[in-house]
Amino acid sequence: MDGSNSKASQIQKRKKWFFLLAITLLICFSLLTCFNFKNPFSKTLLKPTSSTHNTTPTPQFVESKLRISPTLKSPVPRLAYLISGSRGDGESLERTLKALYHPLNQYALHLDLEAPLPERLDLVAFVERESVFREVGNVRVVKKSNLVTYRGPTMVTNTLHAMAILLKEAGDWDWFINLSASDYPLVTQDGSAWMMLSRPFVEYILWGWDNLPRTVLMYYANFISSPEGYFHTVICNVEEFKNTTVNHDLHFISWDNPPKQHPHFLTTNDYQRMVDSNAPFARKFGRKEPALDKIDSELLTTDADGFVPGKWLVKKEGNTTAVANTTELRPGPGADRLKQLITKLLSKEYFHPRQCTNIPL
Repeated sequence: MDGSNSKASQIQKRKKWFFLLAITLLICFSLLTCFNFKNPFSKTLLKPTSSTHNTTPTPQFVESKLRISPTLKSPVPRLAYLISGSRGDGESLERTLKALYHPLNQYALHLDLEAPLPERLDLVAFVERESVFREVGNVRVVKKSNLVTYRGPTMVTNTLHAMAILLKEAGDWDWFINLSASDYPLVTQDGSAWMMLSRPFVEYILWGWDNLPRTVLMYYANFISSPEGYFHTVICNVEEFKNTTVNHDLHFISWDNPPKQHPHFLTTNDYQRMVDSNAPFARKFGRKEPALDKIDSELLTTDADGFVPGKWLVKKEGNTTAVANTTELRPGPGADRLKQLITKLLSKEYFHPRQCTNIPL
């Protein structure tokens, strides 16, 4: 009897896991198709021409008329961030947001279903309470929290969800960056996930003029930590994008050798190595880690409210914060470090030899 009950329990657990996976995939496919009515690529379809000799119209496909939208539409690049977290990450997420904040950028914040409802409501209240966020209107909380685990496609679908929100609500932006509450910047936003993706590629992932993004997503549904391979696999198998990649995640991360599933937590002992890496971001930081205070004081020079001073930031009477000149940048010392990294990544020795290989799916 005990053996039968144990077997029945295992079957129930498997059914429950399969049900969650099926629901996640269904939500993902709904998300990927919800913007089809606005699909800019569909506008390039040609009407079939009639002929007196041949009444059968020749089909025209989107791929043959593809027009990739330009990435940079202004001299100053605009970044769209997803900053995500889980239970207990609310304060860390808020701190990372302020350190990253610039009025020209766009931000989506997400606390997953592991975070209790009061913590998620506190995040909404924090955004509504901050006068700069209210004035500019470029920070939004993903109010319908998603289930996010290391197994299956949930981490990818959460990222796709945020991409869709930013495309729909955030106006013009050029690059998408995915961060977590345990990430922190090492350079100011005036000096300029995991990954950094161009807007044209984000549009392709969501609106997909062929079935590749969805096919690859189904494949990665069986993987642990699917974001570590999903976007890379797609971009390296699309002719229009595979030669646009730079093989670097823009992070300083401290791993075991050989690497384990999770990196080390960074401390003040890692500070100089972070700086010497020239990376614009570092991870993984514990909550209220003293190394963050050192970064704030020596690299970012944040003010008492946690914002990084720039030409856009004005202190008014009563120590309230307001927005002034958003397009006049004041690069910090990190700008030179970031320039060194980008120059190295685009050099003859690093750029083409480290791009996608020509191995088909």
